[in-house]
Amino acid sequence: MQDFTPLVVGIDVGGTKTHLRACAGTDVVADHIRASSGWRPHDPVAAADWLTALIHDALPAHTRPSAVAVGGHACETPRQCAGIRAALEERLKVPALVVGDAELLVPAAGLDKGVGLVAGTGSVAVGLLADGDRLQVGGWGAVLGDEGGAAGLVREAARAAWAAHDRGEAPDQLALGLVEAFGVAEVPALGAALESASDVSADWGRHARVVFTAADAGSLLAREVIAEAGRSLAALVVRLAERGVPVDDVVVSGGTVLAQPLLYDALTNALAEQVPGARPWPIQVPPVEGAVALARSIL
Repeated sequence: MQDFTPLVVGIDVGGTKTHLRACAGTDVVADHIRASSGWRPHDPVAAADWLTALIHDALPAHTRPSAVAVGGHACETPRQCAGIRAALEERLKVPALVVGDAELLVPAAGLDKGVGLVAGTGSVAVGLLADGDRLQVGGWGAVLGDEGGAAGLVREAARAAWAAHDRGEAPDQLALGLVEAFGVAEVPALGAALESASDVSADWGRHARVVFTAADAGSLLAREVIAEAGRSLAALVVRLAERGVPVDDVVVSGGTVLAQPLLYDALTNALAEQVPGARPWPIQVPPVEGAVALARSIL
C-alpha cells in the first residue's frame, strides 16, 4: 500500500498579480502566476468562485488539494476572511484558511510570530496577538492613509509642493517632476489632477518614482516626504506593539519599499528610533511560501 502525500495549495492574491503554488511534500506540483483581475474580496461568493476556478486551472487534471490557504489583497477584517473561507470550503470540500496578504510574510520567512509590513502601492502591517487573533493596522487606501506606499508618497509630495508654493517658493525638482508627470501647467493645478483620477491608488501610485528621482536630484522637499514615509511605516509597527503584538521581527515586503533604498533606509532608521528592539527583514522568498506553510498547518 502506497503512502499518501497530501497536496497543499498556497495562493498569494496581490493587488496586481496572483501566485499559486501547490506542493506534495517537498515537490512543487504547480507554480502558476496570473493577473489578479476579477478578484472581488468584498463578495465572498465571487471570491470563492474565482479561487476555485484558479485552483482547477492551475492543478494537473484529476488532482485535488488536501488543504488550501489564501493570502488575499484587500481581505481587511476577520469577518470578511471567514466569509470567503466558508464559501471556499463549501466548494472544495477540504480545509481552507483565508487571511490578508500581509499575513503571509511572517510564515514565509520561517517565523512563527512577528509583523508583516507591506509598502507597495499601499501600506499595511499585520501581526498576531498572544491568543492567536489577527490584528491589522493601516491599509486605509490612498485617500485616507497608505502612508509610505506609492500612492501615499505621491499624495504627500503634492501636499509638500503645494505648501511650498503657498510660501512663495519657486518650484523645485519635486514640484517640477509632479507637474510634468500629471501633465499640468503649474503647481496649483495638481489638486484637480489628483482628484480626477479614476483609480486613485493606481493613478497616483504610478508616479511615485518622481519623488525618488527628485530626492536624488537634491530636492529637500522630496527627501523630507520620504523620511516622513519611513516614520509613518514604523508607526504602524508601534501601533501593533502598543496593542500587544510581538514586534521583535518585522518582515518587510512591497515593490515600493524594497525597490527604493532611500525609503527602506528611512524605515529602518525610524524603526531604530521608535521600536529599538525590532529587527527588519526584507523578504527573501515569494510570499506564496507563507501560504503554503499555512496550508500545511491546517492539514
